[in-house]
Amino acid sequence: MFNIVLLEPEIPANTGNIGRTCVVTGSRLHLVGPLGFSLNDDHLRRAGLGYWHSLDVVTYANWDDFLERCGLVEGDARLHLLTKKARRTYAESTYRDGDFLVFGKESTGIDEGLLARMPQRCERIPMLPDAASITDAGEWAARSGKARDHVALAQDVCGNFVDPDDYRISALNLSNAAAIVLYEALRQTGFEGM
Repeated sequence: MFNIVLLEPEIPANTGNIGRTCVVTGSRLHLVGPLGFSLNDDHLRRAGLGYWHSLDVVTYANWDDFLERCGLVEGDARLHLLTKKARRTYAESTYRDGDFLVFGKESTGIDEGLLARMPQRCERIPMLPDAASITDAGEWAARSGKARDHVALAQDVCGNFVDPDDYRISALNLSNAAAIVLYEALRQTGFEGM
């Protein structure tokens, strides 16, 4: 069984979608707080549809609580930190039953300090730089609700548009990213029907 870990998730619909994916793959969902919503949120239930009652889900107060209760230590080979700030791709990684696929919150991803403490555990999903997939920063800002008068977005070293006042990057939707990596892990471990 694989473990999907959401660090401080903010959008209930994403968590509901990921929960549904966990149910149909026999994976466990770990929600590490603080959560940006209530587990009674209607959006969460709607996205989880009729699956939520079948979901194997565990909640934790924070990262340290998660590590302790799961019997993990930082740097453990079972941890896979998914971030845009990694050299190795998820497809270059080896997954084993019982591994933990860790995803950060929607607005900022996994905390920089945590990534810095475990660079060997960081993995990324390859994506085109924004310059190749989005025509201009203004368009991205408008679509993401970040358009403001006289505030231009800059590009980071990976070619992603960032708001210098609020470090947000364009990326895959959290539920899409979780599904991509989970299905690669399932493929590598011989999931039925793959």
